Parts: sequence; structure tokens; C-alpha cells
Amino acid sequence: MDNNDSNERTQVNGTTGRRALLGAAVLGAGGAVLGLSGTARAAEARQAGHGGGLKSLPKPTIIGHRGSSGYRPEHTFGSYDLALDLGADIVEAGDLVPTKDGHLVCRHEPEIGGTTNVADHPEFADRRTTKTLDGVPTTGWFTEDFTLAELKTLRAIERIPANRPHNTLYNGRWEIPTFEEVLKWQDEQTRKRGKQVWIYPETKHPTYFRRLGLGLEERVAKLLRKHGKDKRNSPVILQSFEPTSIQRLNTLVDNPLVVLLSAANTQPYDFVATGDPRTVADLITPKGLREIAGYAQGIGPTLDLVIPKDANGDLTKPSTLVADAHKVGLILHPYTMRNENPFLPPAFRKGSAADAYGNVFPVFQAYFETGIDGVFTDNADTALLARADFVNG
Repeated sequence: MDNNDSNERTQVNGTTGRRALLGAAVLGAGGAVLGLSGTARAAEARQAGHGGGLKSLPKPTIIGHRGSSGYRPEHTFGSYDLALDLGADIVEAGDLVPTKDGHLVCRHEPEIGGTTNVADHPEFADRRTTKTLDGVPTTGWFTEDFTLAELKTLRAIERIPANRPHNTLYNGRWEIPTFEEVLKWQDEQTRKRGKQVWIYPETKHPTYFRRLGLGLEERVAKLLRKHGKDKRNSPVILQSFEPTSIQRLNTLVDNPLVVLLSAANTQPYDFVATGDPRTVADLITPKGLREIAGYAQGIGPTLDLVIPKDANGDLTKPSTLVADAHKVGLILHPYTMRNENPFLPPAFRKGSAADAYGNVFPVFQAYFETGIDGVFTDNADTALLARADFVNG
């Protein structure tokens, strides 16, 4: 997922009620900020969640977006490890795309020119091509044109160096992880840290890949079943921007499922492909949300759907989306909070440097005050401090 939305502070009301609502789960799982050990956090989270599953997660849940991509090249084990070190409740380990020989790997997009050093490999120069990806002509190198063995010769690089020049220090350090490696890593980290590690993989461009004979959902389900992580309370939440991908997964596994939602005037690509005229605006109506609740447990809206911005990029009044979604039993995990100036509303920027941090804490507060259940962030440590501020009033 990708979004540059952030929001300014609104007035804080009802502090006592808010604390009562959040309860011990937040205080326990926020131990990275509040000073609890990992074991103590896990024990308190289990107690608050009454036995695991989504209810065991603190609210608002802090989700490490592609790991800790504010500090390390995204979708690498360096990024995933650091997200846990910083205290993320969940790691978005896996934007899943397939290889030529059918393996699932973790990349932001199937086009890997911007996230790997493939351009430095002369043996792959002839693989550079232009394809139409969800209706958009895209030039570069694509995972489906490489075997897994070939991809493993590449190394990850920073995707947005203009905003994160410090991340380029780590260019070339880590290889591309497979989804199966992530599932094994999850178990290893759970044992190492003495608390359950959660992951939040996404099926990327599922209609595009199904047309290539590389259906994603069946491959995801097969690996989850192999590792015993296909159950209702399994610590793996699955997400997609295509509702039909989530509907397909709903028939294959019992994991928690989340429909991602882009701007209100856009269409999921599976709708475009099938001639479905509905837009995201239709999906976030009470009727649309009731339909989503029939096959999913949550939505992942862009931040602008939670608090719209005006023409200047400043925040306006929160929408009714949080209340409407909660009314039909859906959780909300909007995306993506980032610390750098370009990703913040103008009022919260400091200077004009593209890689400088703005005043992000009041922006976090604005979103937490809407009642969201969690948030994707590139900076889990910042988010945890913001959550502690919110919980403590």
C-alpha cells in the first residue's frame, strides 16, 4: 500500500472514557514505551485478549509498514527485525508477488527496478520491459520474469532515497525474502522474544497475476496450511486492495481478512476488470460496509477516508467511516503514517527539506481520537510514543 496522507490535531475530549475503552491491552502491549519487558507485555496482552486472535491485539494497534521502512529498505529481514525491536504490534511482512517458478516473494510491487539492484546486473539487462499493470504502462524488471534462484542474487535498495537518504547506507545488505521464509522467521522471532509475533501480508495485483496463471490466493493458503497458520486465531492477517481476492481467501482459509481501500473516487482493479461500476465511495457506504462484513473482519482505508483534507492539504472534519464500520463489526487499520515533511499536512511540517521530520505527534493524536483500531506506520517507535501520549491523556 502507499499513501501520503497525515492529519492534524483535533480537540481531545472524553479522556477518562477513552482510557476505560482501551483498557489493559494497550498498556500491556505498549510496554516498549511504558517500560514493561517483552514477556510481561505478552502476558498482559493475552489476559486482555482472553485467549488470542484479533482481540489479543492492543488498540490502537501499531503496524510496522513493510517492517520499519522509515529506517531500513522495506521488505527485508533487516526492516522486519527492527520493527519488532522498536515495539511494533504487527509487522507487515509481505507484499506478496510471484516468481516465474511460482514462489511467493516480498516486494512492494512486481516491478523491482526501484527496490533492488537489478539494474546493476548486466546478465538481466534484457529482462527490462514494459508491461501494463492494472491498466498502467510500467517499465522495468518484473518478478514473474525471474526464477527464485535468480531473484536471490539481487539485493534490496531504498525505494524513496530523496526522503530517506540515510536508508541508502543499507543498500545491498539484504536479499529478497520469500513468504515461506517469513513464516519461519515469525516462529523464530516468537520463540526468541517470548511473545507472539503477528504478520500482515498483502496479495498484490491478484487479477493481473491470475491472468498470467500465477494465482496468489491458492499459493498463500497452501503455505499457511503447511505452517499451521490458516486458522481464525492464527497471528496472520491477510489484506488486499481487491475485494474478490479477499472473498477468494475467505473460501480457502479462516484467517482474519481486511479489504484495503484507496481514494473514494477510485475503483479496485478487479472491479475494473469485470465491469463492476462501483467505486471505493460505494464500498464505504453503510450498505457497502455491510457487504464487506459478510466476508472480512476489517478495512484498511487510506487516511483521507478517515479525516478528509481540503484543497490545501489541511485536515477537515472526520468522516463517519469509523463509526459506520464499527457499527457492522469491522475494525479499521488506516495507512500510512510517516514522519517526513512531504507526508504531513502543511501545518505540521518543519522547514521544507524532503527528508526532514515534521511535527507528527499531533497528527497521530488526530487519528487516534477518531476511534481507529490501529494504524500502519513507517516509524513504529514514533507511533508507540504517540499511543502512550494518547492513552495517558
